[in-house]
Amino acid sequence: MSSYQSPARLLAGLLLCLPLTLKAESVAPLAYLDELPPLLDRELFFGDAEISGAQLSPDGRYLAFIRPHQGVRNIWVKGIDQSFDEARPITADDKPVPGYFWSQDSRFVLYVQDRGGDENFHVWAVDPAGETDADSGVPEARNLTDFDDVRAMLIAVPRNTPDRILVGLNDRDPALHDVYAVSISSGERELLIQNDLNVAGWSADLDGTVRLATRQTSDGGTEIIEVNNGSLGEVIYECNWLETCGPMRFHPDGQSVWFMSNRGDENDLIGLYVFNLETREKTLFERDPEGEVDFGGAVFHPEDDRLQATVYVGDRPRIYPHDEDFAADLEFLRAELPEGEIGLPSQTRDGRLALVSLSRDVDPGTIYKFDREQRQVEKLYRSRPEIPVEHMAEMRPIRYKARDGLEIPGYLSVPHGVPAENLAVVALIHGGPWARDTWGYRAQVQFLTNRGYAVFQPNFRASTGFGKEFLNAGNLQWGDAMQDDISDGIQYLVDQGIADPERVCIMGGSYGGYATLAGMVFTPDLYACGVNIVGVSNLITLINSIPPYWGPIRQLFVMRMGDPDTEEGRAQLERQSPINHVDNIQRPLLVIHGANDPRVRQAEADQIVVAMRETGLPVEYIVAPDEGHGFRGRENRLAMFARTEQFLATHLGGRYQAEMPEAIAERLAAITVDIDTVEVVDLADELAAARTRPLPTVDADRVAAGQLGYRTRLEMGGSEMLIESERSIRREQDDQRPLLVIESSSSTPMGSVTDEFVVDGLTLRPIQRTTRQGPATVEVSFSSREVSGQIDAGASQMPIQIDLDAPVFGGDAGLEIALTGLPLAEGYRSPVRFAEVGMQQRVRFFQIEVGAQETIEVPAGEFAAWPVQLSPLDGDGGSQTLWISDQTPRLLLKARGRLPAEMGGAEFTTELSSYEQP
Repeated sequence: MSSYQSPARLLAGLLLCLPLTLKAESVAPLAYLDELPPLLDRELFFGDAEISGAQLSPDGRYLAFIRPHQGVRNIWVKGIDQSFDEARPITADDKPVPGYFWSQDSRFVLYVQDRGGDENFHVWAVDPAGETDADSGVPEARNLTDFDDVRAMLIAVPRNTPDRILVGLNDRDPALHDVYAVSISSGERELLIQNDLNVAGWSADLDGTVRLATRQTSDGGTEIIEVNNGSLGEVIYECNWLETCGPMRFHPDGQSVWFMSNRGDENDLIGLYVFNLETREKTLFERDPEGEVDFGGAVFHPEDDRLQATVYVGDRPRIYPHDEDFAADLEFLRAELPEGEIGLPSQTRDGRLALVSLSRDVDPGTIYKFDREQRQVEKLYRSRPEIPVEHMAEMRPIRYKARDGLEIPGYLSVPHGVPAENLAVVALIHGGPWARDTWGYRAQVQFLTNRGYAVFQPNFRASTGFGKEFLNAGNLQWGDAMQDDISDGIQYLVDQGIADPERVCIMGGSYGGYATLAGMVFTPDLYACGVNIVGVSNLITLINSIPPYWGPIRQLFVMRMGDPDTEEGRAQLERQSPINHVDNIQRPLLVIHGANDPRVRQAEADQIVVAMRETGLPVEYIVAPDEGHGFRGRENRLAMFARTEQFLATHLGGRYQAEMPEAIAERLAAITVDIDTVEVVDLADELAAARTRPLPTVDADRVAAGQLGYRTRLEMGGSEMLIESERSIRREQDDQRPLLVIESSSSTPMGSVTDEFVVDGLTLRPIQRTTRQGPATVEVSFSSREVSGQIDAGASQMPIQIDLDAPVFGGDAGLEIALTGLPLAEGYRSPVRFAEVGMQQRVRFFQIEVGAQETIEVPAGEFAAWPVQLSPLDGDGGSQTLWISDQTPRLLLKARGRLPAEMGGAEFTTELSSYEQP
């Protein structure tokens, strides 16, 4: 054999060895390594499956599935009776296809794809029978949502209109999804509903008509709203932020909806209800028969939409038939198939054929074709046939008590063939944190047990599925009680003699990455090492950098995590942020991140790496430039776990696979970062959060119409000026929408000024504005993405152009009107942004906060009022306080502040002098 090694292989070898000599010494190998099953190639766990994700076409003629094509997971299609060798690819994407589905008429396959993990998913359509392109070898795929920096959200795929799907697009406002009807065959789009009222989700009936909207309230609760002809109607149901409620699927009768809720003190677990939209009556259909967990899902007949079964996920999944045919099918399948958990991932339109999945904790699963009429079951493929089931580890449910007495459920997987005594342990922490671990085959778990580690997966408080009391026990507890649950689980394993206390590592992704960092800083003696995958280091910058499309539910993050806009909340979040306690770290850390992660920005990883570097602590860093919130690419995935297993072997004493393909070695070298080159940039602050957050929800009916008089006193340099002004507010209607027209006039030493502001009569967002003073006229038009117009001063003209990241309120009278439409109450806070048009053309960003109610006296009389403080987030000054009447319709009673420097910087006080209702 030749002793030659390529430069890439030499580099990778040096890279893998260097941390062992410079960062830490290896611990002694585990004493039980000889008792472990054979060392399995990591490719078996993290390489691409040969076949996965199969779906029947609705007409039953074809089977689509995922298989590598040109080294990347793509979509393939074959005839239902053809062999897999006769299948042909229909996509040739250079990034793995994350998901797909058939059109209802079986004519098209639709799939979603983003760019490098940025999660701006677009919907693509491909005709499997289309002409094959000579270069790509597949039919042409068409982008049905072809907008830059836009995330498509699938709303409905109606059965009765197979060429028409409903898609949400945030092209107009990055925080909000408008509803479009999209033709699959032509690509034509029709705007159905413009989302200006902070709707977070839409629900369509079985015919594809949007009937319900889900929106978060200002205090984090949920309201379900009727939608009539594309317009929001009444709130038909609501629950507070500690509860869960919402529609699941429309009932075949068209007047009812399957509904989930745990509203009320008497209900801890989420139950399934039938909600009648006409009578508003909600009837309980079922809650967990065993009283353990929340409602987990349902199976519906593909032809007549009747409910066939309900599903609950306790320690293991449980299926409850509600249909005689389904019950008979389930009994038949359990008799015909080996032991395992049964699922129905796909059915034909008539229900005659179904794909049946069968999986276990030690087996990723087998897919069968079930012919209901013939009562025949045919094996199609094993998901990973090369996995030696006999060497896999069983996943065992466990329970233990946290230090405050709360029972914590979880799972423990012990290496096959090894006694559960004095084992090295990896605490594998799930993300979310509002999610949970479940029983079944998990590649990471089996990979780690094969390397010699017991794997502990705690469903700490705040995990979902175990009722609202368990969920809410985690509120405000990041790094505190939630972390204690993990620490107490480790102690439980030590007390049981299962864990070697000197050989415990913590590892996880997303929230699990945060928990890894929290474990390293708050309980540094507990862990020998940590692996942080796309984790959070700074809770304040996390909240400030959540993706714009999460804006409509941002308040729930604040309620469950803490409020960075309050002194108390900010102090709590700073205390709970690992970045502020780096000095406590005592053991090595491996940090892994995707450069395009939209949920947890790379700055979160950069912060912790730089802080550890500056403190002289052992840290390694992997960043994939073409990944997001997790690694989807095969080479990135294999490279990441190659480094992870050697890192764990170094610090826990397990085994690892030393060799790797040259392409993987090269990729590992390419994505491993020299920590001396890392700089912290682009940290998200309150201003960053305010740029694209949805504008606060307003109610235009709160705005008082009529004739208003105001008196303004200007004070500067010891002199005083008094200005009287009149304002008219009236409601109008054009062909498309209701309007509010605000006309103001005043006389000043520089001449008379008139101002007409037209705003949307529902959203109070600006449409157009005309201001005249002497010979000068300012004409402005507003849209969601720009402000445009012209300043005409007679002899000279100046264009107005402000490009917007997101919609804005108007300035001056436009902003004042918007503020009167807010749900004002003591403690209410929200950022606002508005367009400032004048000598400076820009968007201003302010934080508003409502104080305790006051009684104030102005020339128009005495009023109970809400003081509204406006504080600039952009550092350009302009803070002021406005007093708004507490009675609806609301009046602007008083304003106090200072004019900008370019306008003289005078202090001003404006008061309501008269009011006449229309």
